[in-house]
Amino acid sequence: MFDAHEDMAEDARNEDYPYEIDDQLTAFDSSVTNVKSMLETLISMPRNDLLQKLDPLDQAKLDLMSVYTLNSLFWMYLVTQGLSPREHGIKLELERIRTYMNKVKEITDKKKAARLNKGAASRFVRNALYDPEERNSAKKALSKKAADAPSDTPQRKRSKQS
Repeated sequence: MFDAHEDMAEDARNEDYPYEIDDQLTAFDSSVTNVKSMLETLISMPRNDLLQKLDPLDQAKLDLMSVYTLNSLFWMYLVTQGLSPREHGIKLELERIRTYMNKVKEITDKKKAARLNKGAASRFVRNALYDPEERNSAKKALSKKAADAPSDTPQRKRSKQS
Protein backbone atom coordinates (compact mmCIF):
# COMPACT_ATOMS: atom_id res chain seq x y z
CA MET A 1 0.00 0.00 0.00
CA PHE A 2 2.91 2.35 0.75
CA ASP A 3 4.33 1.77 -2.75
CA ALA A 4 0.99 2.65 -4.32
CA HIS A 5 0.97 5.92 -2.39
CA GLU A 6 4.46 6.82 -3.73
CA ASP A 7 3.37 6.01 -7.28
CA MET A 8 0.35 8.28 -6.89
CA ALA A 9 2.49 11.09 -5.53
CA GLU A 10 4.89 10.69 -8.42
CA ASP A 11 2.04 10.70 -10.94
CA ALA A 12 0.60 13.83 -9.31
CA ARG A 13 4.02 15.50 -9.47
CA ASN A 14 4.34 14.64 -13.16
CA GLU A 15 0.94 16.13 -13.87
CA ASP A 16 1.93 19.48 -12.33
CA TYR A 17 4.66 20.11 -14.88
CA PRO A 18 6.06 18.39 -17.96
CA TYR A 19 8.50 15.55 -17.27
CA GLU A 20 11.00 17.04 -19.77
CA ILE A 21 11.82 19.93 -17.44
CA ASP A 22 12.31 17.79 -14.34
CA ASP A 23 16.11 17.90 -14.65
CA GLN A 24 16.06 21.66 -15.16
CA LEU A 25 13.84 22.17 -12.12
CA THR A 26 16.07 19.94 -10.02
CA ALA A 27 19.13 21.95 -11.11
CA PHE A 28 17.27 25.20 -10.41
CA ASP A 29 16.32 23.97 -6.93
CA SER A 30 19.94 23.04 -6.27
CA SER A 31 21.12 26.47 -7.44
CA VAL A 32 18.61 28.30 -5.28
CA THR A 33 19.69 26.19 -2.29
CA ASN A 34 23.34 27.12 -2.96
CA VAL A 35 22.49 30.81 -3.27
CA LYS A 36 20.49 30.64 -0.04
CA SER A 37 23.39 29.07 1.88
CA MET A 38 25.87 31.63 0.51
CA LEU A 39 23.55 34.51 1.41
CA GLU A 40 23.04 33.11 4.91
CA THR A 41 26.81 32.95 5.36
CA LEU A 42 27.22 36.50 4.07
CA ILE A 43 24.38 37.87 6.20
CA SER A 44 25.55 36.08 9.35
CA MET A 45 28.74 38.18 9.46
CA PRO A 46 28.55 41.85 10.48
CA ARG A 47 29.25 43.85 7.32
CA ASN A 48 31.68 46.26 9.01
CA ASP A 49 33.77 43.38 10.36
CA LEU A 50 33.88 41.82 6.93
CA LEU A 51 34.82 45.06 5.17
CA GLN A 52 37.62 45.83 7.67
CA LYS A 53 39.32 42.56 6.71
CA LEU A 54 39.33 43.43 3.00
CA ASP A 55 41.39 45.86 0.97
CA PRO A 56 39.48 48.47 -1.08
CA LEU A 57 39.58 46.39 -4.26
CA ASP A 58 38.13 43.35 -2.51
CA GLN A 59 35.52 45.58 -0.87
CA ALA A 60 34.45 46.77 -4.32
CA LYS A 61 34.30 43.15 -5.53
CA LEU A 62 32.13 42.18 -2.56
CA ASP A 63 29.78 45.12 -3.08
CA LEU A 64 29.44 44.41 -6.80
CA MET A 65 28.84 40.72 -6.17
CA SER A 66 26.16 41.54 -3.61
CA VAL A 67 24.36 44.02 -5.85
CA TYR A 68 24.60 41.73 -8.88
CA THR A 69 23.23 38.78 -6.88
CA LEU A 70 20.28 40.77 -5.55
CA ASN A 71 19.44 42.14 -8.97
CA SER A 72 19.72 38.66 -10.51
CA LEU A 73 17.34 37.32 -7.89
CA PHE A 74 14.93 40.13 -8.72
CA TRP A 75 15.26 39.18 -12.42
CA MET A 76 14.28 35.63 -11.51
CA TYR A 77 11.38 36.92 -9.44
CA LEU A 78 10.07 38.90 -12.42
CA VAL A 79 10.26 35.77 -14.57
CA THR A 80 8.31 33.74 -12.00
CA GLN A 81 5.63 36.44 -12.01
CA GLY A 82 5.26 36.20 -15.78
CA LEU A 83 6.85 39.60 -16.42
CA SER A 84 9.55 40.14 -19.01
CA PRO A 85 12.70 41.40 -17.30
CA ARG A 86 14.07 42.47 -20.69
CA GLU A 87 11.49 45.26 -20.74
CA HIS A 88 12.09 46.19 -17.11
CA GLY A 89 14.68 48.62 -15.70
CA ILE A 90 16.47 45.69 -14.08
CA LYS A 91 18.14 44.93 -17.41
CA LEU A 92 19.83 48.34 -17.50
CA GLU A 93 20.85 47.98 -13.87
CA LEU A 94 22.48 44.60 -14.49
CA GLU A 95 24.34 46.03 -17.50
CA ARG A 96 25.56 48.96 -15.39
CA ILE A 97 26.81 46.59 -12.69
CA ARG A 98 28.56 44.42 -15.31
CA THR A 99 30.35 47.55 -16.58
CA TYR A 100 31.74 48.21 -13.10
CA MET A 101 32.62 44.53 -12.68
CA ASN A 102 34.65 44.74 -15.90
CA LYS A 103 36.44 47.86 -14.62
CA VAL A 104 37.34 46.07 -11.38
CA LYS A 105 38.55 43.08 -13.42
CA GLU A 106 40.80 45.38 -15.49
CA ILE A 107 42.27 46.85 -12.31
CA THR A 108 42.85 43.36 -10.91
CA ASP A 109 44.50 42.23 -14.15
CA LYS A 110 46.78 45.30 -14.13
CA LYS A 111 47.85 44.53 -10.57
CA LYS A 112 48.69 40.95 -11.56
CA ALA A 113 50.59 41.99 -14.70
CA ALA A 114 54.36 41.87 -14.61
CA ARG A 115 56.02 45.19 -14.03
CA LEU A 116 59.33 46.30 -15.43
CA ASN A 117 61.96 47.06 -12.86
CA LYS A 118 64.09 49.53 -14.81
CA GLY A 119 67.08 49.23 -12.51
CA ALA A 120 67.13 45.44 -12.72
CA ALA A 121 66.62 45.53 -16.49
CA SER A 122 69.54 47.91 -16.98
CA ARG A 123 71.75 45.70 -14.78
CA PHE A 124 70.79 42.64 -16.85
CA VAL A 125 71.63 44.44 -20.08
CA ARG A 126 74.87 45.89 -18.72
CA ASN A 127 76.01 42.50 -17.43
CA ALA A 128 74.97 40.73 -20.61
CA LEU A 129 77.05 43.15 -22.67
CA TYR A 130 79.97 43.15 -20.25
CA ASP A 131 83.35 42.76 -21.92
CA PRO A 132 86.30 42.64 -19.47
CA GLU A 133 88.86 43.78 -22.07
CA GLU A 134 86.77 46.76 -23.08
CA ARG A 135 86.28 47.69 -19.44
CA ASN A 136 90.03 47.55 -18.75
CA SER A 137 90.81 49.75 -21.75
CA ALA A 138 88.13 52.21 -20.65
CA LYS A 139 89.67 52.35 -17.16
CA LYS A 140 93.10 52.98 -18.63
CA ALA A 141 91.74 55.78 -20.80
CA LEU A 142 90.07 57.40 -17.80
CA SER A 143 93.25 57.07 -15.73
CA LYS A 144 95.32 58.65 -18.51
CA LYS A 145 92.85 61.54 -18.85
CA ALA A 146 92.94 62.12 -15.10
CA ALA A 147 96.74 62.13 -15.09
CA ASP A 148 96.99 64.53 -18.05
CA ALA A 149 94.40 66.97 -16.77
CA PRO A 150 95.63 69.84 -14.60
CA SER A 151 94.59 69.46 -11.03
CA ASP A 152 92.25 71.98 -9.46
CA THR A 153 93.93 71.67 -6.09
CA PRO A 154 97.04 73.81 -5.52
CA GLN A 155 100.24 71.87 -5.41
CA ARG A 156 102.40 72.27 -2.33
CA LYS A 157 105.88 73.24 -3.03
CA ARG A 158 108.38 71.02 -1.41
CA SER A 159 110.96 72.71 0.54
CA LYS A 160 114.55 72.10 -0.38
CA GLN A 161 115.27 71.05 3.12
CA SER A 162 113.53 67.73 2.88
